[in-house]
Amino acid sequence: MNHKIIARIVSQILGFEALFMLPSLFFALAEGRTRTALAFLASAGLVALFSLVLFLSSRRGGEERQYFAREGMVSVALSWILMSLFGALPFFFSGEIPRFIDALFEIVSGFTTTGASVVPDVEALSRAVLYWRSFSHWLGGMGVLVFLLAIVPAANRGTGNTVHLLRAESPGPTVGKLAPRMRETAKILYLIYLALTALCFLFLLFGGMPVFDALCTAFGTAGTGGFGVKNASLAGYSPYLQTVTAVFMLLFGVNFTVYHLILLKQLRPALKNDELHLYLGLVAGSTALIAFNIRALYATAGETLRHAFFQVSSIMTTTGYSTADFDAWPVFSKAILVLLMCIGASAGSTGGGFKVARLILLFKTLRRNVLRILHPHKVQVIRSGGQVISERSIENTSNYLAAYVFILLVSFLILSADANSATTAVTSVIACFNNIGPGLDGVGPAANYGAYSVLSKGTLILDMLAGRLEIFPILVLFSRSTWTK
Repeated sequence: MNHKIIARIVSQILGFEALFMLPSLFFALAEGRTRTALAFLASAGLVALFSLVLFLSSRRGGEERQYFAREGMVSVALSWILMSLFGALPFFFSGEIPRFIDALFEIVSGFTTTGASVVPDVEALSRAVLYWRSFSHWLGGMGVLVFLLAIVPAANRGTGNTVHLLRAESPGPTVGKLAPRMRETAKILYLIYLALTALCFLFLLFGGMPVFDALCTAFGTAGTGGFGVKNASLAGYSPYLQTVTAVFMLLFGVNFTVYHLILLKQLRPALKNDELHLYLGLVAGSTALIAFNIRALYATAGETLRHAFFQVSSIMTTTGYSTADFDAWPVFSKAILVLLMCIGASAGSTGGGFKVARLILLFKTLRRNVLRILHPHKVQVIRSGGQVISERSIENTSNYLAAYVFILLVSFLILSADANSATTAVTSVIACFNNIGPGLDGVGPAANYGAYSVLSKGTLILDMLAGRLEIFPILVLFSRSTWTK
């Protein structure tokens, strides 16, 4: 295990986290919230100090150059856990979220772009805390280590760590190169991410949304997170602002490779993407079915379609914003939303969930296995986008599905001792593990996760981290064999 380079990578991530806390410090000073300002100042100082200690420890002795997939996964998992522990300190020190487990739940929900909250009255929070919650979505959406690779291109040069970090942190079954070098790929991803975020922010401003609200909403939309600055989420804003948010949630749920191909003017391969077709087809079909099912609840067809499209876009992309209490919708509509929670967005997007790409691969694998029964001597290969899918990718998808189902079942069993209904327990796990936020019944869009015990909150915290990091980095971190020679 290359401890030195792991320590260096983690120290760099924590150093950036300390810098990212400073805007919240300025918001607190502008509001005259002295305790909140001191909380962010103390937190940033502690993070910076710990980062410095790690960095100095990584420089002692000889330089080790070996860096493999194991180190990549450990670096990613440790970075996210430590970043969450330190990121919770401003909430706790300021007293705005007085219990540390609740503060940790809130920031993990932010960094993992889940949007599940334990805060009963969001509007009572200071702007400094609201900004930090929403910015955590934006930072976690594309990934903090992808950010490091994009901003600090000279970091750990020659260690060969780039591809392992991207594969460990990027959502989806595989990480494809958008450029000859993976560092350039990280830079391209973040440039597209920045451009779409800025565009979303401008459209929200054009619709009359206040600057602070537009900034936080753009962060939550881009990261497909869902933390709002109003108790009613987006229900209190105009139909124009709701529609803009729904469209941009949909855009951020698309594989960013598609945008890169469009920028390169390669429209045909971009538009022939199987994952894109199924993703848009699921959104369109689900919107139509739900709109038909809830047509009696709203006065006009336009209002019905708007609410249906918004919630489908929000749930499919695992964002979690709401314009209506969909827990009050008919069972058929709620069943569709629960299925969309499990499917999630596209691979290579900022969305969570099982991913549309894995769903396609599972269907094609099932079809191939049926054909093998009928034609046992015929060679059957699986293709996607005109390329043959390797057996290793198919095996990885099967392994991911097994781990996915196992974690869901164990987490449901733990929460069932604490939840007020089976629906609450199962949708809590699905919503947190797939990084969505609101569930149904006791954790619906009009409720929160504050009533859960420490054990249940701890379970959901691990679920959120495992879901955002695609399970395996967390499993590798806690595996005994990881730490043996």
